[in-house]
Amino acid sequence: MNYLALENVTKSYGPKILFQNIQLNINRGDRIALVAKNGTGKTTLLRVLSGNEGVEGETAKILFAKDIRVGYLEQDPYINGELTAIEAVFEAESPQIQAIKNYEKALLDNDPLSIQRTLEAVDALQAWDVEAKIKEILSKLKIDTFLNQYVKTLSGGQKKRLALAKLLIDAPDFLILDEPTNHLDLDMIEWLEIYLTQSSLTLFMVTHDRYFLDAICNTIIELDAGKFYRYRGNYAYYLEQKALRQEVDSATMGKNRKLFLRELDWMRRQPQARTTKAQSRIDDFHDLKDKVSRKEDNDDLQIDIKTTWLGSKIVECHNVSFGFGDKNLIKDFSYKFKKGEKVGIVGSNGVGKSTFLKLITNELDPTGGKVAIGETIQFGHYTQSGMNLKEDKRVIEVITDIAEYIPLEKGQKLTASGLLERFLFTKEHQQVYVSQLSGGEKRRLYLLTILMKNPNFLILDEPTNDLDILSLNVLEDFLINQFGGCLIVVTHDRYFMDKMVEHLFIFEGDGHIKDYNGNYTEYRELKKIEVREQAKLGRAAAVAPVVNNTRKANDNERREFKRLEKEIEKLEARKSEIENAFNDMTTLKTADIPKLSKELEDIQNELEIKELRWLELSELM
Repeated sequence: MNYLALENVTKSYGPKILFQNIQLNINRGDRIALVAKNGTGKTTLLRVLSGNEGVEGETAKILFAKDIRVGYLEQDPYINGELTAIEAVFEAESPQIQAIKNYEKALLDNDPLSIQRTLEAVDALQAWDVEAKIKEILSKLKIDTFLNQYVKTLSGGQKKRLALAKLLIDAPDFLILDEPTNHLDLDMIEWLEIYLTQSSLTLFMVTHDRYFLDAICNTIIELDAGKFYRYRGNYAYYLEQKALRQEVDSATMGKNRKLFLRELDWMRRQPQARTTKAQSRIDDFHDLKDKVSRKEDNDDLQIDIKTTWLGSKIVECHNVSFGFGDKNLIKDFSYKFKKGEKVGIVGSNGVGKSTFLKLITNELDPTGGKVAIGETIQFGHYTQSGMNLKEDKRVIEVITDIAEYIPLEKGQKLTASGLLERFLFTKEHQQVYVSQLSGGEKRRLYLLTILMKNPNFLILDEPTNDLDILSLNVLEDFLINQFGGCLIVVTHDRYFMDKMVEHLFIFEGDGHIKDYNGNYTEYRELKKIEVREQAKLGRAAAVAPVVNNTRKANDNERREFKRLEKEIEKLEARKSEIENAFNDMTTLKTADIPKLSKELEDIQNELEIKELRWLELSELM
């Protein structure tokens, strides 16, 4: 079933054409990721698909299937600030959600008649599953920590999570998501990944998280130079096919240029008289001229900025502690950073990650111990809150305010304008005011202001937010192959973390920091094993309190209990295999994704049934 079709859709801002006469069909069950450079129209296209942005052209059409409900998660969603978070959650028009809302209100009012009436309404609508889903979503996205706060008092991240929760609870047929993992911690992202793969939603999204993309999407669409290119497969397959396409395009362009030179010679020699045949050839010549004159948009972000020399003494932490009152954020932490070391930081919100970064850069003084910084250390600290670009400045002015010339590797120098061009800001774009840039372009410009100061100790706090995937690839290549300094990464992007770091500082709470030798995926696998072992111990312990039950299990029930134990273990093992396959898409065939998603959903349902029966039998054993 076709959910949405775009026909001959064009969108431009002034002289800049974002896309022209594009065609797009989205069918039921499609899970599409949109990939494009920042500033080329990703968010605009999502707004067009959601009906929030008009299009150009007399023949342009946007056709939705009859009666489908569309949900759109914006990067900066609007929610009525005068509502509390819980009121915003229950704004949905769904009769089932309204029934749950009325029932919860009746419980709060402690009105027996109202409770009975609303209870009957919930039963009639079979809305108990909806209530369980609401509670799960609010808990997993940690909305339950601020349910009674007014929306106008929430942070940007809390509003984004609230908007995502509203959307998932409302359960539209077709989801349009703009960077859904921004402002989510790693646990939330992994939960959302499983939640979306187990649903039958149709979705179209922009995301920089390549693991998230691979786990959820079965199609990648690239918007390049105003055109769509569709790829059925995962991210690795997309990269391979894109490289092949660019090779073909390059060869075709070479042939077209040779043909153009021949046709140009013919045009110069041809007589003035026009025959129908000659006119047709002239028209073809002008079409060919347009093709060879078109600038190829294959420019890539280039980073070859010089790294300041690094001495033998880097940063040393000697029994460092920091806290206030009875709360310990960091307790007796000691570590000596080594040359070229790349460390990832992992931990829940509020456990001291940002405090730690401020301590090692001397922005904060420890309450105990000492931080010693080497004389040659030049910090570069990229943070979400640190971007304070002046909106009334032109792009070129932002850079020339720092330096007119920038030292590169091998003793070379580059002008500020030349450096901006390497960061994909054309000469025309350099004259644009900062206020006119997209969110991703501002982040790219901010990153440039950090790197051009030639740091040798780089701290990247959520660097992937709002940066496009193509820019991230180049940044990763620079950090791995060119940057010779130390690196600390705080990010919810598991792909970026795995690619960058050699070991982790894990903030476990109450001031404890564990040094784990391995990447993030290895750490999470270890944690999953620990959780499964604890669950097994919990099931075994559950038998103990009920040994004096008046009715004992019969022989059939004992056999069933043992069989369930084995079946649950097998199901958990298979569930783990499928999840691992989705985490490492390199060995997974595209055709297997829907089948495995359905199997994972079936396994989860079967596990719930078998574990409930296991608990019933455990009381009789």
